[in-house]
Amino acid sequence: MKYPKTLAFTSLMLFSVPVHAAETPDHSAAILTPPAPATPRVNGPNVFGVRPGSPFLYTIPATGERPMVFGAENLPAGLMVDYATGRISGALDKVGEYQVVLTAKNAQGTNQKKFRIVVGETISLTPPMGWNSWNSWAETVDQEKVLRSAKALVASGLVNHGWSYMNIDDAWQGTRTGKDGALQGNEKFPNMKGLCDTLHGMGLKTGIYSTPWMTSYAKHPGGSSNSADGAWAKDLPKEKSQVLGKYKFAAADAKQWADWGIDYLKYDWDPMDAFSAEEMSKALRASGRDIIFSMSNTAPFEQIETWQRWGNCWRTTGDIRDVWDKAPSFWEHSISEIGFNQDRWAPYAGPGHWNDPDMLVVGHVGWGPVLHPSKLTPDEQYTHISLWCMLASPLLIGADLEKLDPFTISLLSNDEVLAVNQDALGKQATRVATIGAVDIYRKPLEDGSAAFGFFNRGDAEVKLDFDKFRYIDITTPQHVRDLWRQKDLPDLVKFPADKLKMTLPAHGVQLYKLTPVAN
Repeated sequence: MKYPKTLAFTSLMLFSVPVHAAETPDHSAAILTPPAPATPRVNGPNVFGVRPGSPFLYTIPATGERPMVFGAENLPAGLMVDYATGRISGALDKVGEYQVVLTAKNAQGTNQKKFRIVVGETISLTPPMGWNSWNSWAETVDQEKVLRSAKALVASGLVNHGWSYMNIDDAWQGTRTGKDGALQGNEKFPNMKGLCDTLHGMGLKTGIYSTPWMTSYAKHPGGSSNSADGAWAKDLPKEKSQVLGKYKFAAADAKQWADWGIDYLKYDWDPMDAFSAEEMSKALRASGRDIIFSMSNTAPFEQIETWQRWGNCWRTTGDIRDVWDKAPSFWEHSISEIGFNQDRWAPYAGPGHWNDPDMLVVGHVGWGPVLHPSKLTPDEQYTHISLWCMLASPLLIGADLEKLDPFTISLLSNDEVLAVNQDALGKQATRVATIGAVDIYRKPLEDGSAAFGFFNRGDAEVKLDFDKFRYIDITTPQHVRDLWRQKDLPDLVKFPADKLKMTLPAHGVQLYKLTPVAN
């Protein structure tokens, strides 16, 4: 990859050698997602929020044969589209809603998608989708790894399915030598603005990490200090450093991030407190740039209205691990422990505000320089992705993007499954029925249809002839779509005579969309 001349990477190479403990297993026989056709198809959400006057950046995600020409009909004054890249940029000053039609054209044909641009105070109208460095690189992350990962995201084609955020986690922090004491990057991140500009030029967005504590989890400078000049006392013990300092630098840091071009902040501390959440939320709002505010970790449920008021996302759990049932330590959690215990949070999810059950643990992960293939079976990985999409969760890939295999790409590139997550209604699925080992989740969708996930939490295969539709709010004839296979199934017309027949492997799932026949 060619980087801007302002970026110096030669000195970073010693940080940048990945170590994989095992080769990727061949799960190609388990792939369900059909290949994207050569004809153009515009993917992604049908709504995007921006604040008045903030820089606008949206890249039209589209699959199909290249070269491709993009367009945006009825684009409001103040915005322009790059026909070669599909990048929409500019700014809008007037509060309101604009109806746009996104188009993609290649030698095989033309496709279009209705798209709403909403100018107001609410951003992140659908859950953010992207990548975070921690679950692969942890504190070994560096600028060159992030740029290589971005290149891999684009090369894999995932960018064409709406994956856009490249989020740097802990360990980028250097010294407070910026304007008003703003924190600067360390030797591994010598040019943050150059990094952001490069990622934006690829159609991607950039995320960063901080904490209101004096010292982060990975023992780097935080967002406060006991010194007015922001000096970091790095030798203090944990109990004296992972606390709020006397002097706060939220405003200076937020302004610096906006100047660099940051689009997403992970703010990490425990216990989370209302003062720090409000302080950083207001600092981000005053920065002049739309920066998604994601609070971590383990948000106290009793204060959910506080997190909902000040944040775009909040972690509902401790750290996830790539195991099905029992994580190795008390602060780590398996996908089943996390995923099937989110119902109480559901009323608080909606456009601009998302419950966050932590990152995706598919592909090669490892929390440091030694990575391994996900310990989840293929069926458990289908459950993981299906459940996180049903929960309207932020979708952040934790894997080494340079090590993506065809199976992992198929998990992350099914546009019909991703559309459940990105649905503009913004409802979180809840459990509506349980039959033996099978939990049934329902997620209402904007078009009047609903997604249903049938999750087998048991250790043995289950054959299910489901006919109890009245228990899941189905009383009229329905079209049935198998989302993973992108295949129509026979309509359900007669109740209770018609049955939804399925085979659920151990720890596996069937994900359907049911649409009233009248629609």
